[in-house]
Amino acid sequence: MIDTRTAPYAALVLRVSLALLFLAHAGLKIFVFTPAGTAGFFQSLGLPGFLAYLTIFAEVAGALLLLAGVFVRAVSLVLLPVLIGAIVFVHAQNGWLFSNDNGGWEFPAFWAVALGVQALLGSGAYALRLGGTEAARLQPTA
Repeated sequence: MIDTRTAPYAALVLRVSLALLFLAHAGLKIFVFTPAGTAGFFQSLGLPGFLAYLTIFAEVAGALLLLAGVFVRAVSLVLLPVLIGAIVFVHAQNGWLFSNDNGGWEFPAFWAVALGVQALLGSGAYALRLGGTEAARLQPTA
């Protein structure tokens, strides 16, 4: 049985965790690899370089929307292709374990599942209210 008193807080913890992970990965692409370097990596995988910029944008914008608790269900679903792409184009050939050389697909798969769970749960507690949306319905009561 779901405890309706604590479930909104569980959704909040998941939402913030996902947002921080996306910000960290976007920061890596921006500040360490650089956007041009990330585009070069995408091209080395046979993908168009512009997808790197779209990926960085999706990660930053998605993270900020998740943090704010805005359009959480939709954002979670929109971010799924980023992780599926990471699995298919980068990590699948490295095996299951993320501790393998160049990281296996274990972590991105779990991250994708967590996004799916967030999409099912909704925004949870402390989400911005946007006129009668799920955020308003899921606010915890005192």
